[in-house]
Amino acid sequence: MKYLSLSRLSTLLLVTSIGNISTGYAEELPAPVQALANQGLTIHGQFEAPGGMRGYGASVQGQDMAIYLTPDGEHAIVGTLMDDQGNDLTEAQLDEHVRVPLEAQTWELLEESHWIQDGDENAPRVIYTFTDANCPYCRQLWQQSRPWVEAGEVQLRHIMVGILAPNSPALAATLLGADDPSAALHDHSNGESLSASAQPRDIEEQVYTNNQLFEELGLYATPTSAFQRKTDSGNLRIDRIQGLPSDERLIEMMGSESP
Repeated sequence: MKYLSLSRLSTLLLVTSIGNISTGYAEELPAPVQALANQGLTIHGQFEAPGGMRGYGASVQGQDMAIYLTPDGEHAIVGTLMDDQGNDLTEAQLDEHVRVPLEAQTWELLEESHWIQDGDENAPRVIYTFTDANCPYCRQLWQQSRPWVEAGEVQLRHIMVGILAPNSPALAATLLGADDPSAALHDHSNGESLSASAQPRDIEEQVYTNNQLFEELGLYATPTSAFQRKTDSGNLRIDRIQGLPSDERLIEMMGSESP
């Protein structure tokens, strides 16, 4: 199984394909910008722009973009602004005013999903990973992560989904509904046989909600793991790996060499 790292576009797709995210700009918009909002663009924030213009960060259908309002306030230009040296003046603004706040909301959605804790709750690094009980690669990732988890450096939060086989939803519900979900996942990931058992409706709905999140994020493989990294500017960004990570990417995801 290969991994897929996020490009700038797929990073945005991760955070803007979610149906229940609504990040609107609170202040009244100039008429040309409002007209674009009426056509389906979401306006996220305003930033300073050269030449007497005002800039607005926006997105639509997974595509981020900048809108530049002309000094007279009568026209809006959608595109990339370049200086006389050919430098892109738009990219950094999109990062700050669109991607960073949207990714922060995506992280909140992951936090609010239904997951099983694997590791010390006070571990300095948290990784969310979408896990299917029928996925051999998920069990392999569980094994590979033991050094970091057992050293108290990483907490894995397994978002249980049921997508790979007809009994996957029932197995996910069985693990989520166990008396000790962490112990049940530990035993299953360590090779113990797991049989589905009837669960209350609210547990079944937790699996359904996790499946919806998996789909809305545009994911296609288990495990898919999401983790935060800090940029040079100090912003927290989300990176993800779909499938089993390579040795190099595993170290990147865990945040250090094996303890």
